[in-house]
Amino acid sequence: MEETKSNSGQSLGIAALITAIITFVIAVIPCIGLIAIIPGIIAIVLASVGLSQATRSESPRGVLVAGLIIGIVASLISISQYLVAGKFADKWPNNIEKIVNDVQENVIKELEDANVSIKVENGDEKVEIIIDDNKKDKEQTLEELEEGSSSENDTLIKPE
Repeated sequence: MEETKSNSGQSLGIAALITAIITFVIAVIPCIGLIAIIPGIIAIVLASVGLSQATRSESPRGVLVAGLIIGIVASLISISQYLVAGKFADKWPNNIEKIVNDVQENVIKELEDANVSIKVENGDEKVEIIIDDNKKDKEQTLEELEEGSSSENDTLIKPE
């Protein structure tokens, strides 16, 4: 007697294998691998349904088992990326806030300690304002000049 083999579930096996391979490729890409959970579940379902059909009709199951194993491995990789990303996300905002505050404090400190030199030239006329170590005195002088100026033509010229 000749035994006839059925190909029941083989089309599902091929679909599961292709989906599982695509899922695996997506799952190993950092950050993008998070979305591989959905096609991984689809590959597992396709392979499981195909295996049940192949078992009933005693069809070959190699492609179905390969699709199931690759789908499970790819889904586990994707889930692990989700867990790792969750660990980073828990710590991320606190570190960023601290770094921003440190940078802001450093910038303010540097601005307070900065030396300023302003020089304006117009033909033969030159105006130069230099603010360095005794900034508070210079700021007071500038404020007094601003308060005491009565016309727009007042200028502070430093001869060279």
